[in-house]
Amino acid sequence: MYRVELLNITKSFGGITALKDVTLKIRAGEIHALVGENGAGKSTLMKILSGAHSKDTGRIFIDNSEVQISNTHDSKKLGIGIIYQEFSLVPDLSVAENIFLHQLGGKSLWMRWKSLKRKAESLLNGIGFQIDPAIKVSQLSIAYQQIVEIAKALSEKVNVLILDEPSTVIGPYEIQKLFDTLRRLKDEGVAIIYISHHLSEIFQIADRISVLKDGRSSDSLLVSETDRDSIIKLMLGRSLDTMFPSRSPVIGKEILKAEFLNFRDKVKNVSLSLKAGEILGIAGLVGSGRSETARIIFGAEKMESGKISFFGEQLHEASPYRSYKNGIGMVPEDRKQHGIILSLSVKHNLSLMNLNEISGILGFISSKRESDHAITLIRKLSIKLQDADTEAAKLSGGNQQKVSIAKWLGRNNKVMIIDEPTRGIDIGAKAEIYKLLNELANQGVGIILISSETSELTGICDRILVMRKGQICGELEKKDFSEEDILRLSIGA
Repeated sequence: MYRVELLNITKSFGGITALKDVTLKIRAGEIHALVGENGAGKSTLMKILSGAHSKDTGRIFIDNSEVQISNTHDSKKLGIGIIYQEFSLVPDLSVAENIFLHQLGGKSLWMRWKSLKRKAESLLNGIGFQIDPAIKVSQLSIAYQQIVEIAKALSEKVNVLILDEPSTVIGPYEIQKLFDTLRRLKDEGVAIIYISHHLSEIFQIADRISVLKDGRSSDSLLVSETDRDSIIKLMLGRSLDTMFPSRSPVIGKEILKAEFLNFRDKVKNVSLSLKAGEILGIAGLVGSGRSETARIIFGAEKMESGKISFFGEQLHEASPYRSYKNGIGMVPEDRKQHGIILSLSVKHNLSLMNLNEISGILGFISSKRESDHAITLIRKLSIKLQDADTEAAKLSGGNQQKVSIAKWLGRNNKVMIIDEPTRGIDIGAKAEIYKLLNELANQGVGIILISSETSELTGICDRILVMRKGQICGELEKKDFSEEDILRLSIGA
């Protein structure tokens, strides 16, 4: 019996058809993977099932009974839970309050805070994580916010669980803990829909797989009866010969040096150096201090002690503006909060770092230069949108990530710090990003690349530093790269 049947679903937004006669059927007690390029319609289809969007045409059945899902309240009553790619947490509330947000109050006249925190702590421990339930969500890293999202979805009894890119900000160790939880839910008869761009995860966890391309669905395939190349051909309409470009680096002189950086208890005596034309990877588990180290170097966090030198000269009073003026760029891990301005158009987002280049002699912005600049970058990164004036908030998560990267490309940067560059980006777009990073390095740009994907680090980097508990615990040269060694260093094994 099918737990969920989405039959002939069609959905349009402002004249653009996002879904065209899509059919998807999910059995109880199975993990069904849904894959496709950015903008293929995966998230839209799941938002229809969860009640966040309404379908234009089509029918929805739950356990053989046709249902009408007009809003998220309807979906919750049907036992449908969803973990969105973009978080739906309240930053100023505690972890416990966020997890039980839809259950606060109830029949009692008083809130039982101790009980609430105990329940939250038990739920988090049950999925393998120790997070203080009393801390504000705004104080957590992006990775831990994702864990809170997962706990929130599991706080209520679900018959259908949808996960939209749940692993994009968590490392291999945390992913395995998530998979243990999903297997347990599967054994309990929950129907699980797992959306991911990571085919290695899908072949590890899923039972069946469906592909969306240009808003249309394929037949479901048994994972055991297909392979990676076949899925890529269904997604892209072509084969992908190689993911990572061949690297023939010409490593120059040292351009950036950080010595004995300290920041609270998150970064402890971290030292590193970066050379021109080098791609330096930083690996580590959630909470290892990778992102904090990057933010200190860029000036987004004020170090408590330490020294940063750029081309041999010490940088005093580092700040994002001074880094920008010096030719140091940064693509943060949280694109929604720090990477782009959602309310602005894509064109204006792409202009933010390049105002001098698109302005005339008197300092006024040239509309033609701005449009030409935007169109060039949109084509370079194959950003899918209606036109350059489209609001950034209306793009898919992967295309928002491309905008976050693209806005830095018009500048003559000497250093680029990129935190999770391919978060939420599809297979084809990943290959484009890797090619772009390779081109930047060949032009002499020094790149610091932070990633939770060990295959990404070993495929594109020249050298890898591994962090654990705020410290650098190992360094690997290209000839010594091994996903197993990176994970061993990360967990202290």
